[in-house]
Amino acid sequence: MTERKKTRQVRIGNVTLGGGAPVRIQSMTKTHTHDVAATVDQIHRLAEAGCELVRVACPTEADARSVGKIKSRIKIPLIADIHFNYRLALIALEEGADKIRLNPGNIGEQDRIVQVVGKAKQYRIPIRIGVNSGSLEKNIEERFGRTPEALVESAKRHVALLEAQDFRDIVISLKASDVMTMIASYRLASGVFDCPLHLGVTEAGTLLRGSIYNAIGIATLLQEGIGDTLRVSLTADPVEEVKVARMILEALGLRQGVRVVSCPGCGRAEVDIFKLAEEVENRAMKLKDPCTISVLGCLVNGPGEAHESDFGITGGKQKGMIYVAGKQHRTVDENQLVEELFKEISAVKQSAGDPKVKTKMK
Repeated sequence: MTERKKTRQVRIGNVTLGGGAPVRIQSMTKTHTHDVAATVDQIHRLAEAGCELVRVACPTEADARSVGKIKSRIKIPLIADIHFNYRLALIALEEGADKIRLNPGNIGEQDRIVQVVGKAKQYRIPIRIGVNSGSLEKNIEERFGRTPEALVESAKRHVALLEAQDFRDIVISLKASDVMTMIASYRLASGVFDCPLHLGVTEAGTLLRGSIYNAIGIATLLQEGIGDTLRVSLTADPVEEVKVARMILEALGLRQGVRVVSCPGCGRAEVDIFKLAEEVENRAMKLKDPCTISVLGCLVNGPGEAHESDFGITGGKQKGMIYVAGKQHRTVDENQLVEELFKEISAVKQSAGDPKVKTKMK
């Protein structure tokens, strides 16, 4: 992997972005922000899944005035998403937003920009400039089309408005629904800006399609050392966005996490490997310590794969084998395989300081 580009560092609440900090995972709530209880509940689920920064939409004054109530009940930094209305940006900043997403060129007269930037400077709150291929300025689109050059030109204009006010706590995103346009835009931007870059494919689609499109776009750039934070946009529960983001970072070696190795299934399988793997995957996402778990459907590859895992299960006819530290540990009934597997994982975690417990977990 190419060495990551060093960008200027921005602080968002208690999280640092850029400047060599880890690549951060973001998501966005899909509730009405003024429904504080529902929004807080969704943020708690996102945080449990591994979300480190969360954004809420603020299309109305009621939404913007709910920012403070939400922030007081969560533990991860809160970002207010503002479009066009500078008053809502001022309210969100006064309510304690840790960052705002705002394109300064879209909020009107110069005095409005001065007010928002002044308030952001006063509270030391960063601003993300979010350029989107579907909402480019008309004169830029007429000149460049919906091209990477157009997205970067738009970002330049917005950055210039902020830097004219001596404001430098800036994050940039240049999102497109076309993956190749997205990749080319960030490559171009990486050579132009030293601001942290927020990666993502916008309007990527449903869980399956959106996961693939985002993985290709985001992973390509991260592999080239480009990108400081990411959001996997999906037409799905936002918790799924966080899961996919975690897997992208884990696959690239940028995060340590829980890896579930499972076989695709075949005619040799004597268990429902699809159901088994899905149950293990869902429960494994809640584990905090890095480890590898194998889920195999028969005895052909099971022992070999399990030998390379910290924990594993191999299915058989009405029974299955649990592996710990690559070795056969005990046989259990098929319908108890997942439950007993996680009992073993919990037992090892609790006994981590006991020298008698030998595992390959790090």
